[in-house]
Amino acid sequence: MGCLFSKKSRRKSPKKDSALPAGDESATGNDLPETNNTALGSNSNQEAPKQYSWDKREKVDPKDFMLTGLKNETVGRLPGKLNGQQFVIQDCENCNIYVFDHSATITIDDCVNCRIILGPVKGSVFFRDCKDIKCVVACQQFRTRDCKKIDVFLCCATQPIIESSTGMKFGCYQYYYPELAFHFKDAGLSIFNNNWSNIHDFTPVSGETNWSLLPEDAVVLEYMPLPDPESEFKSVRISAEANRSIVPLTKGGRRTESEESCLFVFFAGDYTTANARKLIDETTTKGFVLIQTKEVSMRPEDVNRVFQNNAESLTEWITKGPVVALELNGDGVVEACRSIANEVFNGTKLFVSESKNTSSRDVDNFFNFADMQMGL
Repeated sequence: MGCLFSKKSRRKSPKKDSALPAGDESATGNDLPETNNTALGSNSNQEAPKQYSWDKREKVDPKDFMLTGLKNETVGRLPGKLNGQQFVIQDCENCNIYVFDHSATITIDDCVNCRIILGPVKGSVFFRDCKDIKCVVACQQFRTRDCKKIDVFLCCATQPIIESSTGMKFGCYQYYYPELAFHFKDAGLSIFNNNWSNIHDFTPVSGETNWSLLPEDAVVLEYMPLPDPESEFKSVRISAEANRSIVPLTKGGRRTESEESCLFVFFAGDYTTANARKLIDETTTKGFVLIQTKEVSMRPEDVNRVFQNNAESLTEWITKGPVVALELNGDGVVEACRSIANEVFNGTKLFVSESKNTSSRDVDNFFNFADMQMGL
């Protein structure tokens, strides 16, 4: 638990003045050299002890950042209770656990038959020796070790890793509560960087599959119940509907039904996120499928490599911040995206594949670059 459980250092008390006789309380400043008069003067003349930053910190009770040894309970933390601290869940059985706040790291050990919702985690979420778990997780890094039968709706900025684990099933993150967008920002996570289906198995077994994807139509509420109306979490307005999810619902590594994809890129601006959401709504309403998204910074040489013939007109736009890219799939998607760009986003800084003959190359160029940039 790092700093939460470290012992405070004890400052040594000042040594007694050797000039004072032991046990002699009658000695006064007049009996001592003149230079000691100030030091031994009244309390009103003494300087206050120096205050350090760690002296002013609010005292933290480690128990506020742990859930341990619980059974058949609905527990967790409301928004504002963790504020980026580390958190531990251990030895829980048949519990519904709701953590509606952002945190630094979370470890879940020796839990059985639990339903767990975790707010955005700046670092890692690590499941160890757990089984029969259903969870919703957003984090920088996701890991499991010695686990069995975990179903997870995941948003992970890096490649999820499983080790000595079996029966693992993954789906795309789908969740909403009012503070969630701010918690993503506080945790330093982008809603567009989600590698939920790109699993790395450290301990593969020949002829066996340790992980798979949840059904494409999987619904969070079929796995994770809403908090009990009588619980302390009744005030949190929750939605698990895909169209309200903070994180866009992507197809990920599932097989696409069409060979035609389109690359749509928004360059940094005041409404980049809102524009990306608007595009998703416009295209999915028309029956197209969102495959993947990425938010990444680019340099001039990256623009030349990725956009090639269109690079010259795009280079100046990357100086404002990271770009948001989306891959959309379906027959006729390129023509539809170009039409949406003209009708809905006229005047917005963006790139859209010019034709279906070049769109696959556009998609490969951008997302290969993004994966390399992010170390995937």
